[in-house]
Amino acid sequence: MRILVAEDHPDLSRSLVEGLREEGYAVDMCRDGNEAVNSARINPYDCILLDIMLPGIDGWSVLRTLRSEGIRSAVICLTARDAVKDRANGLDLGADDYLVKPFEWVELLARIRAVIRRSREHTSTVLKVSDLEVDVARKSVRRGGRPLTLPAKEFALLTYLAHHEGKVISRTELWEHLYDGQDELGSNVIDVYIASLRRKIDQDQPVKLIHTRRGQGYVLTDQT
Repeated sequence: MRILVAEDHPDLSRSLVEGLREEGYAVDMCRDGNEAVNSARINPYDCILLDIMLPGIDGWSVLRTLRSEGIRSAVICLTARDAVKDRANGLDLGADDYLVKPFEWVELLARIRAVIRRSREHTSTVLKVSDLEVDVARKSVRRGGRPLTLPAKEFALLTYLAHHEGKVISRTELWEHLYDGQDELGSNVIDVYIASLRRKIDQDQPVKLIHTRRGQGYVLTDQT
């Protein structure tokens, strides 16, 4: 999943970016409202962490612009302002959630997972495809009840496919949602991760779940 951190406080923005990358998210960062709008226009973010008191144009204006242009990325407003009218204003403008500073890290992660889950129309933190279970909260994977160990990027790729069960996802879309500007990538990195996931998930299994659609991309499904 790819996240935009729009926060002008240097220490907070840096800690958010570093922490989210450690959690396996691809993360871009900006420190003013105009840059936030431009980044959201270009990149298909799964979630935007939006500071309300941004320089340039403020967070309210950013949010209003994104929604007026039909950009549906989930937005969590981050602000030190905890008045009810401010929270109501953010939600009325199209924010998906609102978090008052200072906040606990575990709560922010939970809210990110929740807004992404709602945007994908999932109600549970456990995504199931046949006998495969992907627990996005605990970052665990099981196939047929057997636990599997996946590094962060493989888990992120599998989670994205599981969120879109049955839908063919192109290499370009996977690339855009899983990697940020800090990643140094080879042209076949998606194929390498898919091959590794197949060995761990499908090897020796009668029902294969990861399928290639030649010229289109990949799909996670128990249907051949």
